[in-house]
Amino acid sequence: MAVSVRMDPLLEQELTQAAKRRGITKSQFIVEAVERALGRNNPGELYLKVMQEMADYRVGKSANAVSPSQPKAHKAALREKLRTKHEQEGADYAQTLALRQTGSAE
Repeated sequence: MAVSVRMDPLLEQELTQAAKRRGITKSQFIVEAVERALGRNNPGELYLKVMQEMADYRVGKSANAVSPSQPKAHKAALREKLRTKHEQEGADYAQTLALRQTGSAE
């Protein structure tokens, strides 16, 4: 159902900016605001529900039996992978700079 709402131009501008920040349309923003005002959409309750669900969430094959050392091993492997990638990108950038210098020297 379509509903028209008249509002102050400055208020509409704020609405547009707020909706854009959230990545939703003005209509979606207004619907969410009305739902919250009517008590149908309580962000606090949603947050608590999501946090409860995430507290029991496990990832991987051995989701039921996660050893305390397992996260440390994953963290170390991820750090090593990122370090290697960073070093490669640094070497690539240095090579690009060297090529630019030799190209401008000619």
